[in-house]
Amino acid sequence: MLFRKEEIMEKQWLRNFPVSLFVSVMGITGLSIAYQNYAHFFPLAQNIGMVLLTIAFLLFFSLLIVYISKILTHKHAVLAEFNHPVTANFFPVISISLLLLAIGSFDINQIFSRALWLVGSSLHLMLSLILMSRWITQKYDITNANPTWFIPIVGNILVPIVGVEFFDKEISWFFFSIGLFFWLVMFQIVFYRLVFHDQLVKKLVPTLAILMAPPAVGFCSYVKLTGSFDMFARIMLYLALFLVLLLLSLARQFFQLRFVVSWWAYTFPLCAVTIAFTIAANFLPSFFMVWVSTGLLVLSSVVVALVAAKTVGAIFSKQLYEE
Repeated sequence: MLFRKEEIMEKQWLRNFPVSLFVSVMGITGLSIAYQNYAHFFPLAQNIGMVLLTIAFLLFFSLLIVYISKILTHKHAVLAEFNHPVTANFFPVISISLLLLAIGSFDINQIFSRALWLVGSSLHLMLSLILMSRWITQKYDITNANPTWFIPIVGNILVPIVGVEFFDKEISWFFFSIGLFFWLVMFQIVFYRLVFHDQLVKKLVPTLAILMAPPAVGFCSYVKLTGSFDMFARIMLYLALFLVLLLLSLARQFFQLRFVVSWWAYTFPLCAVTIAFTIAANFLPSFFMVWVSTGLLVLSSVVVALVAAKTVGAIFSKQLYEE
């Protein structure tokens, strides 16, 4: 009887396993890339970045194995997740994770990086088309709109960062154009919903941090595509910095929240802004740029470590999936 109970609990655990946990790969890989970029100022940061990248790879493949098991044994639960107006937006996190791992491993093995990029960019384009077609053809209430809807958009802006090294630059401009245009469209929709409708439910409040990601990632891709730190690049960079300050002003509201998986939404966007300012510091080596990138790297490290510790604690206390 006891064996039967444990078997049922194991099946429930797998059925409830959320695709949103792949956001943890984004956060850790983003921090790895941030440290690799910061090695220009502090060479030891490269070693830290490599350790984090190894952890990210192990975590990604572990989560992938578990989620494939869920697909094979709980197909209806996966379909319900994919058809949900919120959780569906987390499926592109898998392709974004592949793109980030491709960026992180570019200096180590370009052939492997290219393979990751090919799979990640192809999968992300497919998921973007599916989800955006759904937005057009299905009826949604404005309260369904939330920052997770940026996730498919951010992935497209990520593609050029190493894509320009592998194929014709026009392909990277194609993805960048998609991401930039629909980021602007989606920002208006989500901002309207945040200002004029009910507040987000508590478990989605951490997703407000996603607002930082598009301008930060957009800056990185634009600089990679053009090789210049011009007016448009500055606009995206400082917009990302303003959004960091705006969200820091809401920190008290964030601290009052009980831990949920969506806390991982704090991590990658903050790392993306860190990477953007580290790149900017290479173009414009001023004390301002260096100190801002240093401060953001420290803040990103603390946030990733805190969220990781909270996640491990929730796993051991069997409260990871509680609402």
